[in-house]
Amino acid sequence: MRRTLKVVILALSICYPFMVYWGLQHFDTLVLLLLLLALLLARWALGERVPEKRIVIATLVGVVAIALIWGQQLGLKFYPVIINFCLLTVFLGSLFSPPTIVEQLARIREPDLPPDAISYIRKVTWMWSVFFLLNGSIAAVTAVWGSDEAWMLYNGFIAYLLVGGLAGGEWLVRQWVKRC
Repeated sequence: MRRTLKVVILALSICYPFMVYWGLQHFDTLVLLLLLLALLLARWALGERVPEKRIVIATLVGVVAIALIWGQQLGLKFYPVIINFCLLTVFLGSLFSPPTIVEQLARIREPDLPPDAISYIRKVTWMWSVFFLLNGSIAAVTAVWGSDEAWMLYNGFIAYLLVGGLAGGEWLVRQWVKRC
């Protein structure tokens, strides 16, 4: 049951920009904001690791703060911005407090990493940090100055393509680096 709830919450999180776009046309923003807060609380309750729970709490606080200061609609639209900021913080912070988050993930599959792999992993961590900074910045621009359609297109489609392209490209580079 817990696993099913996690999958449903993940699916809802991925579909978030579409739900907000549609919801803004049919519901009051307060209703949508309360649904987002419920989704975040469910993610927190189902989270198993402390860092994951911290990201959810930071996101919750950020969304509420933005909604209170600049309005509920902007609070809703800043969800992707805050997620990118939280991920940037985790990835960048792990560079200054090793092992990096990417190294921790790599060691799940390969516990005994050679020293040259650690160097490569640090570069990958930097790459993801820069990505989260740029992606979050673009998400912020679309939230503040873009139309609802532009916001949804970027945050619900283009950003996912960029994540997939970056992950796939890094995987290809990693295969090449392993052979050299």
